Amino acid sequence: MDDPTTVSNQRNQSAPETPRLNLPARMSDSSVYLENLPSRTMHINRLINSNYNGSPSRTIYSDRFIPSRSGSNFALFDISNSPTSAEGKEDGSGTYNSLLRAALFGPYTPDKKDSLGSPACRNIFRYKTETKRSLHSLSPFGLDESVPGIIHSPVKAPRKVPRSPYKVLDAPALQDDFYLNLVDWSSNNVLAVGLGNCVYLWNACSSKVTKLCDLGIDDSVCSVGWAQRGTHLAVGTSNGKVQIWDASCCRRIRTMEGHRLRVGALAWSSSLLSSGSRDKSILQRDIRVQDDFASKLSGHKSEVCGLKWSYDNRELASGGNDNKLFVWNQHSTQPVLKYCDHTAAVKAIAWSPHLHGLLASGGGTADRCIRFWNTTTNAHLSCMDTGSQVCNLVWSKNVNELVSTHGYSQNQIIVWRYPTMSKLATLTGHTYRVLYLAISPDGQTIVTGAGDETLRFWNVFPSPKSQNTDSEIGASSLGRTTIR
Repeated sequence: MDDPTTVSNQRNQSAPETPRLNLPARMSDSSVYLENLPSRTMHINRLINSNYNGSPSRTIYSDRFIPSRSGSNFALFDISNSPTSAEGKEDGSGTYNSLLRAALFGPYTPDKKDSLGSPACRNIFRYKTETKRSLHSLSPFGLDESVPGIIHSPVKAPRKVPRSPYKVLDAPALQDDFYLNLVDWSSNNVLAVGLGNCVYLWNACSSKVTKLCDLGIDDSVCSVGWAQRGTHLAVGTSNGKVQIWDASCCRRIRTMEGHRLRVGALAWSSSLLSSGSRDKSILQRDIRVQDDFASKLSGHKSEVCGLKWSYDNRELASGGNDNKLFVWNQHSTQPVLKYCDHTAAVKAIAWSPHLHGLLASGGGTADRCIRFWNTTTNAHLSCMDTGSQVCNLVWSKNVNELVSTHGYSQNQIIVWRYPTMSKLATLTGHTYRVLYLAISPDGQTIVTGAGDETLRFWNVFPSPKSQNTDSEIGASSLGRTTIR
């Protein structure tokens, strides 16, 4: 019978030696390998297998901490933060790889100056970056504009309003009277100006000046107003009459009476003309009929100095020297709305072209406020103290902004953004009260007149299509000429 020791040694010499385990004496290698190896192998595979899903009722925690790489500077150690793998190359989509790379590693600028003392290198080993992020950083793709396929909306820069007029016209004998309205701009791009007892027309396209009429030494011009369409111009006189002129042929069509005192305010609504007078009344005139006026509106206790029809021609707003603002409809002879919050004369009136029923009004020297009203709900919306007499208001039809002109004590022109009423620009140049204001038919340019006998043209509003497009009027060269 063979020796067991000898047999064992021969077996070990003939077979390659395998690693042995340090086991207790009562356990053999064969029992461990035969009994435990399959189960241990399955357990390890289940733990590391990526397709293995644990029980939904169990929460698996990991002791591995993955730091944020958004603040890391990989270029410092010549480490690429954009790994290229075989899978990425096989994908064939450069856009997808770029998006994924930007989302995982953040924007990378290799041309940045890297130094150990710079803030960019200081957080190379930090798990949390302290860099302040904007709201755009909430996007999973960050702000890397080099990533193809991503269109970033540009940040809109604040619009710049030129602080100087592009044209100045001398207007001799332009009266310094708060209650008159001597400047208006037609839909055909012709400016009408009342100077003393004459009315002059200035063509904004050709800069040609035409004398329309001369009222004589016993009369003077108190107001001018263009019809909404066409070439008809209404002229209010100091004798209480209203003349209708056809500016295309410089011919007077008719003269209408009815007022006892000067006519300082005019407003058109299609073929209907409203006139306000120092006799405290408002006359509604239909120029198609023979009668001088169709109805008389009574309510103001002092001179009517402001008149404006709404854009839908349904409501007429009137302001007076009695500090009152009234709203009338097409058929009323008494005001349907009365606003008594102003503490000085209300000449400045403007309807919003953007919101139905939104009305703005401005008070005189003792008031200095611009107030906003909702005539649909009969509500007082807001009030802005401008610090000086409010002479005129006009709303932009291109953007939700408005312009106010002022008298005592600063004689300034202010461009406002509504509804925040933040100032976009404050324009100065007039040395007297800025009593007159009109807007060009394209809605980009305003003209202002003052007792300093000048008319100044300003580009204040953008065009409807582009904020950088110059208007036809604004294309005129800077210069100073005389309107007559």
